[in-house]
Amino acid sequence: MTILVTGGAGYIGSHFVRHLERKKIDFVIADNLSTGHKKLVENKKFFELDLRDPEEIRLNLQDLDITSIVHFAGLSIVSDSQKMEKEYYENNVLASMNLAKFALEKKIKKFIYSSSAAVYGIPEDIPIKENHPTRPINNYGKNKLEVEKKLKDLSMEFPLDVVCLRYFNAAGADDNGDLGEEHNPETHLIPNVINSALNSSEFTVNGDAYKTSDGTCIRDFVHVNDLASAHLLSLNFLDFNKGFHIFNLGSERGFSVMEVINECQKLMKTKIKVRIGEKREGDPDILIADNTKSVSKLNWKLEKNTLKAIISSAIDYHKNAL
Repeated sequence: MTILVTGGAGYIGSHFVRHLERKKIDFVIADNLSTGHKKLVENKKFFELDLRDPEEIRLNLQDLDITSIVHFAGLSIVSDSQKMEKEYYENNVLASMNLAKFALEKKIKKFIYSSSAAVYGIPEDIPIKENHPTRPINNYGKNKLEVEKKLKDLSMEFPLDVVCLRYFNAAGADDNGDLGEEHNPETHLIPNVINSALNSSEFTVNGDAYKTSDGTCIRDFVHVNDLASAHLLSLNFLDFNKGFHIFNLGSERGFSVMEVINECQKLMKTKIKVRIGEKREGDPDILIADNTKSVSKLNWKLEKNTLKAIISSAIDYHKNAL
């Protein structure tokens, strides 16, 4: 079994690659390195290619014995998706379809797709189940939902078995302390709070008028290594479950921005300078996953399902990166 991992030089993709290495499973990585890091694919079987070009995919990958695809590659900054609509569509929708068509040509039957809770939009019910209405409020969420729908159509017409994994808030770092979040620019809450503490810089909270106990929005954080394990479990699931499937990946626990800041202060034994900024337009008050389906169907087990465990691993990584 050889797994093609697209976006394997990125945050979640690189943690999945490490998960495969620990399991001694063969893989090959494809990444255009536009947001990924070359150092993460050194000494690994790696192809630098652009998924927007079908011919480039074929030239690089057609002779490989690939048995399944785990597709992480894409652009993921929500605010950028609003300003760069064409670029996001090409990188997230067209590239994904090129990859799916390559899978059909090569008779690769297993396809795992990195989707997002952004497909739900403003939630009507908490926690959010997979059958919740999908009404995305930004181009990033719309792109993810469009790919899901196209993959579903392909799976109904061709022998392509698909799992779409809807992530909530990926966070944390590997236990070795050498692999973690390294985005540029960094848009995620936990690494930005940690960096504010390490650099003694001010941290801006985007609004304190949400309908929550402390006024800051609540999110569901899931450790990146727990996310990684769910992808391999999804491939195993497709051995016995054909067709198209959707699973939420979250922790079923919600923490507010201020709770995250307070936990960072506690673990780092420091005070973080906080400023209250403007609330972001369209930001939901609360997002929490219902994991019932992924736990029962995938046999998924969350090993690091506490805010302390997630933040501690991230702190270790960012201190090592200094």
